[in-house]
Amino acid sequence: MKLQGALLLVGCGKMGGALLDGWLRDGLAAGQVTVVEPWKAAAEGIAKQGVTVLPTLDAVAADLTPEVVVLAVKPQAMDTVMPDCARFVAPETVFLSIAAGKTIAYFQDALGGQAAVVRAMPNTPAAVGRGITVLTASAQVTGRQRQLSSDLLSAVGETAWVEDEGLIDPVTAVSGGGPAYVFLLIECLARAGVDAGLPEDLAMQLARVTVSGAGELVRQSSEPASTLRENVTSPAGTTLEALKVLMADDGLQPLMTRAIAEATRRSRELAS
Repeated sequence: MKLQGALLLVGCGKMGGALLDGWLRDGLAAGQVTVVEPWKAAAEGIAKQGVTVLPTLDAVAADLTPEVVVLAVKPQAMDTVMPDCARFVAPETVFLSIAAGKTIAYFQDALGGQAAVVRAMPNTPAAVGRGITVLTASAQVTGRQRQLSSDLLSAVGETAWVEDEGLIDPVTAVSGGGPAYVFLLIECLARAGVDAGLPEDLAMQLARVTVSGAGELVRQSSEPASTLRENVTSPAGTTLEALKVLMADDGLQPLMTRAIAEATRRSRELAS
């Protein structure tokens, strides 16, 4: 972790905590980190990791010029913290937000047009180091700041960049909400197993392990998902009969396409 200056983490809930754990695990010095977390019980646990923990932004040292300010508070709380963040605006400081629905324009309105802002959309598998985060940057962000933002989010999984901020809405629909869709698949697969006669606990075990195992297989494989699917599908076998249903004109693909379109639409609504 090549951080030359200080890191200010504003908010240390589940995602902020996962990021902090990843940074420290990757070698970031605890002395470089200041965390603003008002919840006392959480703050006490965070302090045990050796970082400085403060209850409010007002308590941050007046002479602190962070290299990066990571904004990890809930979107609905962002309005309350933005006024106190304005004092950190400087050419050498990048603001990295992981708040869904908050646009670059929102942050530049609050911080001033010269603020360097990176907007990031992570997902919940970051909690186990298997997340993926898509990032987009304002024009003020330097090449080093882009790399630093990538490095910070890589601590909890893979990263990718888009130049068009409008693509963050379908990203939110696909990967942001994607874990929920996979969890629903597990529920549905288990329910179908029960309907076919399996005991409920066995059906759920089969569904959970099958989905997680398939996910790990596709992660490690260089082959496309379509090839892996074909490898499982024997001619005239049982899997083929199931796939005839799932791949029909009214099967899984049109259903998923509609679902992603609705999630994208809602993401755009929230960002407007």
